Amino acid sequence: MSVRINPSILAADFVNLERDISRISNADLVHVDIMDNHFVPNLTFGLQMTERIQQVSPIPLDVHLMISNPERWAPDYADLGAFAVTFHAEAAEDAVALARTLRSQGTRAGVALKPGTAVEPYLELLEEFDQVLVMTVEPGFGGQSFMEETMPKLRQLRELVDKRGLDVWLEVDGGVDERTIEIAAAAGADTFVAGSSVFRGADPSRRVTELRERASAHRH
Repeated sequence: MSVRINPSILAADFVNLERDISRISNADLVHVDIMDNHFVPNLTFGLQMTERIQQVSPIPLDVHLMISNPERWAPDYADLGAFAVTFHAEAAEDAVALARTLRSQGTRAGVALKPGTAVEPYLELLEEFDQVLVMTVEPGFGGQSFMEETMPKLRQLRELVDKRGLDVWLEVDGGVDERTIEIAAAAGADTFVAGSSVFRGADPSRRVTELRERASAHRH
């Protein structure tokens, strides 16, 4: 099982965003948090900004839509050439139909679950998605503390993915640092979004390497 580290540029310096993205060129994907101040109480990047990030980034984009009406907007992010587009199950009218649309556009389709969202309705639908994002904080703001109580959900997903031999990435997002990444890796995650723990130091690329090593050493 490969380990992927996707730094969230929500924790980067917005004035020097291109510089900060260049400092994580050893990461697997750039995680771009799209918030609409409706589905979550915060407002961040939009389509135009994401297009520019796509143009300057040395690595592909992992777009996370924390927005209402993802059916309207998700295909536009796929059209930009994003490697992966993840939308929230709680916001989608038909998660399977939207995932199929994204896949038809050549983009990896992901579904995200809030900490309080039950995973059971999606267990029989795993083949329809390329990745499942288990939120380990309430979506909307960076810098929150990791919610270890979400780990049983992750273990359920890992057990089924392995049992069925599926190529479905299991991603975690929220409060991921050098300690909690070990917990999430042991529970079955293989893809890790990290913001503050990457960009808070003087050498983000070194932080990416350190996080990857810790996850690899504790992976399920």
